[in-house]
Amino acid sequence: MAIKRDYYEILGVSRDVSADELKRAFRKLAMQYHPDRNPDDPQAAERFKECSEAYEVLSDPEKRRSYDMFGHAGVGQGTGTGFEGFGFGDIFDTFFGGGFGGRGRRAARGDDLRYDLTISFEEAFTGVERDIDVARLVTCETCTGSGAQPGTGTETCESCGGSGQVRRQAQSIFGSVVNIGTCPTCGGAGRILRSPCGECRGQGRVERPKRLRVRIPAGVDTGSQIRLSGEGEAGYRGGPPGDLYVVLRVRNHSTLRRQDQDIVYELRVNMMQAALGDQIEVPTLDGDVEITVPAGTQYGQTFRLPGRGMPNVRNGRRGDQFVVVQVVVPKDLSADQKALLRKVGGLTGKPEKVSKGFFEKLREAINLD
Repeated sequence: MAIKRDYYEILGVSRDVSADELKRAFRKLAMQYHPDRNPDDPQAAERFKECSEAYEVLSDPEKRRSYDMFGHAGVGQGTGTGFEGFGFGDIFDTFFGGGFGGRGRRAARGDDLRYDLTISFEEAFTGVERDIDVARLVTCETCTGSGAQPGTGTETCESCGGSGQVRRQAQSIFGSVVNIGTCPTCGGAGRILRSPCGECRGQGRVERPKRLRVRIPAGVDTGSQIRLSGEGEAGYRGGPPGDLYVVLRVRNHSTLRRQDQDIVYELRVNMMQAALGDQIEVPTLDGDVEITVPAGTQYGQTFRLPGRGMPNVRNGRRGDQFVVVQVVVPKDLSADQKALLRKVGGLTGKPEKVSKGFFEKLREAINLD
C-alpha cells in the first residue's frame, strides 16, 4: 500500500498557515494541474486529485484539527471524489468564468458602446468640450426596467427554480461532475413574465437618443479613448448599464507634424539663406516665433525649441518642437543667376569637398563685402 504524503507538504504550506493563505496555495496548484489544462497527462490528474484531497481536509476546521492530532488516521482513508464539499466555486470561476452552486444570476449588464469623434490638431493641443448625440437603449420608463406590464408581476421559473441556472450531471475520471449552464427557459433571469410590457416588449429597455458632453483633455492623439462610465446601453430587464467609449481621431495640421509629444516642422530655405544665415519666423502651437538660421546651415540640420510640443495627457508636461532644415535648390535659373553661381566655382566633376574659403567666395561673387 502506498504511503500517503503529508497534506501540508502537498500544498507547500506550513502547519500554521491561515485559511486565506491555504486557499491561495490550493488555487495556484489547482490551476497548474487541472485536467483541462493537462489533457492525457495521468501524472497531472493524480497531482490534482492529491491537492484536492489535501485542501478538502485542511480547509475544514474540524477535519484539520483531527488531522493535526492523528494524521491520516484521524480523517479516514477517503475524502470523496475531490469535487464536493470544499468551496470549489472559486476554482470554477477561475477556469470557466461562471458561478458554482445555487448562487443565482445577476441581471445581465448592458453592452458597451463606441462613438468615433474627430477633432482638430489645435483642439488636441488645447483640450476641448464637445456635445455628442448618442442613440442607445435606456431603461424603459413604463415598466422601470422590469419588462412586465404595470400592474402585473413575474413568476418563478419552474425549470431552474428561480436560480437562472440548470445543472447537468456528467461522469469524469474523478467521478460525478456537475456542469452548470444558463437556464434556456428564462434566459438566466430566474423569473418568467406573465404579461410583457407593451412599450419595451418585455426587454425592460427602449432606444432613445441622448446628448452628452465630453471633456477632451489637452494632449490626446488619434486612437485615444475617453470612457464615460454608465453611459452605454441599459442592461436587459433592469441590468446595470454598460460604458460609452469615445474614440478620437485628430486631423493633421497643415504644416506641423506630431511625434508623440514632440512637434516637427520642416523649414524650407533657399541656398542664400542656408549659406549666409537668416532670421526666419516659424509656426508653433503657440504662434509664430523667430529663429536664427546660422550661416553655413546644412540640409537636414535640426534646431530644438524646448517646451513647444504637445502636452502629456497625464501630467501636462510639454514636449519639444524640432525645426528640420530643407535647403531648396532652384530649378529655373536665369543666365545672370547662372553666371553669378559660376563665379563661386565648384563645377569640378568630382564629389564636393567644401573648403574653408567657400563662403568668402560666395560673398565676393554677390558683392556683399
